[in-house]
Amino acid sequence: MSQNPTHGSTATRIDRLLVGAVDPHVHSGPSIAARAVDHLELARQASEAGFAAIVTKDHDYSGVMTAALIARHHPELTTKVYSGIALNNVVGGLNPYAVEHTAAMGGKIVWLPTLASEHHLVWEKTSSWVHPATTQKIRPASAVPVLDANRTVRDDAKEILDVVARTGLALASGHLHVSETWIVFEEAKRRGVERLIFTHPEDIVGADLDDVRGIAALGAFVEHSLAFFLPSSRSRSRTIEDLRDHIEAATPDRTILCSDLGQVGATPPIDGIREGIQMCIDLGYSDEDIRKMVSLNAARVLGIEADLPAGRVAA
Repeated sequence: MSQNPTHGSTATRIDRLLVGAVDPHVHSGPSIAARAVDHLELARQASEAGFAAIVTKDHDYSGVMTAALIARHHPELTTKVYSGIALNNVVGGLNPYAVEHTAAMGGKIVWLPTLASEHHLVWEKTSSWVHPATTQKIRPASAVPVLDANRTVRDDAKEILDVVARTGLALASGHLHVSETWIVFEEAKRRGVERLIFTHPEDIVGADLDDVRGIAALGAFVEHSLAFFLPSSRSRSRTIEDLRDHIEAATPDRTILCSDLGQVGATPPIDGIREGIQMCIDLGYSDEDIRKMVSLNAARVLGIEADLPAGRVAA
């Protein structure tokens, strides 16, 4: 971990690091779950802060159409808005047509099952978390398995991996158990998938630091949800020391910091990234390393380096 003297005030330093930032995992609305900010409002806020891009995530639909509308009707916004698709029940689970459509419409990420993953449905029973849509608006989720009884990747999941490889989308592990992520990512590599994202190993998915090291060594970027680390976050389950340990396990070269925010009553997404940068400063990370974790690495795995300010393209 390299040290870097602060030039000017810390607030000014954070403002500078926000310019060109990329949040690849943010829960703006509209959504079946209550959201504090919608996609357009978030794009405006991100543009004011100088973000290069955001990727909106909803557990139940692909936001690519909304992203296209924002781009067409709000050319004044400097932040690019992208989206992706989570392979849960509402989109048909492991639906290759939906993935192809997302790619054709400029989507960037395919999240393997989240709220409908077999592991999530088990985890949910022992946690205090309840998705507001589960019992109030639609029927409870049913499992979308990715492995068969022999713990090998199912044929319908392989078809998804082939679409991802062919279209250049990034594949995120979603809420799979880490043991499943290892198997799926290894198969994905064999099938030509080049962009891999390990989703929040610090919570839900049962990972440890050895998993972080190993999956990063496999070629994945490790994405940490600041919602689990921020002192201001209602979802906080980890400490600043845990954040340091996770960063060091993968190294700043393979770490992505996202907000995973947008929920009603939660820290606003832009504030969350700001607070996350403050934590990295407090941990002694250099501006160069922080920029990798809040901008360059995400841009690289999403293939959006062209969106970054001049001179800030990942090597």
